[in-house]
Amino acid sequence: MKAIIQRVLSASVTVDKEVVSSIGKGILVFAAVGPNDTEKEMNAIAAKVTKMRLWDDENGATWKQSVKDIGGEILCVSQFTLLARTKKGTKPDFHGAANPEDAKRLYDHFVGAVRKEYESDRVKDGVFQAMMEVALVNDGPVTLELQSGEKIE
Repeated sequence: MKAIIQRVLSASVTVDKEVVSSIGKGILVFAAVGPNDTEKEMNAIAAKVTKMRLWDDENGATWKQSVKDIGGEILCVSQFTLLARTKKGTKPDFHGAANPEDAKRLYDHFVGAVRKEYESDRVKDGVFQAMMEVALVNDGPVTLELQSGEKIE
C-alpha cells in the first residue's frame, strides 16, 4: 500500500457536481492498494495515519500532535494512480495496482481501520472508482508518503 497524506485546513470530494464528502482541519489521505497487499498493511497504514505527528503543540514545539490530538478530521480518497510505473515511455503503466475487486475490498478495510483507530464520524471517504474532483487547502504545505513495510513507532 502507498498513501500520500497532506495536512489540510479543508478538503472535499465532488462526484457528478455533488459534494460527497468534506472536512475541515485535518488530513487528506490518497491511498493505493497493491496486488500483494493484505489487511495487515491496511491496518498498519491506518494506525500510522492517525498517529503521525504533523502539528505543533500549544507551546509551539514542532511535530508534536497527531490528528487525534488536535481533534481534526480525515478524508480518505482511493487513488490507484499512485502505483503507476513511469520508467518506460510516456504512458503510465498501472499493473502495480491491485485489481479493482481486491482493491475495493482492501481499501474499504483501510477506511474501516482508520475509523477504528479514531472517531468514526470524523473520518470521511470519497467514492471508489469514481471520477472525483478533490479540492484542498494544504496547510504548510505538509505532504508525506507512507508505504507498507515501514516500521511504525
